[in-house]
Amino acid sequence: MPRDLSASSRDNHLTLRRVARQQRLIEILADSPIPASTEVLAAKLGVSVRTAERDRRRLVESGVPIVAVPGNGGGSRLPRHARVRPVDLTFEEIAALVAALAALGPTETDSAASAMRALVNAITPHP
Repeated sequence: MPRDLSASSRDNHLTLRRVARQQRLIEILADSPIPASTEVLAAKLGVSVRTAERDRRRLVESGVPIVAVPGNGGGSRLPRHARVRPVDLTFEEIAALVAALAALGPTETDSAASAMRALVNAITPHP
């Protein structure tokens, strides 16, 4: 029995919200000078502690280098870098990222819009 269109649409909407939330989680961790507890992440994201933990776990499983800091005052953090290293991507890799951003909605967040502009600029011929 095929799923009705409204259920599929709802699933897509929830997926897009999760992707945008996970992007925001990475940004929160990158901006935080101290490890952020799951409770703090949940509050900043406007979700339950369980959802914040699930998002953090998915990001770790995807290869995002989120570090768990144990103990009192512990939480999650990203390794600190003075600068972001340049990324050298092939045309095909850029196309994959553009397609992913288009699915998310290239203006869903300020950083998504900025990334989309940078990626499109990288593949646009310049005189």
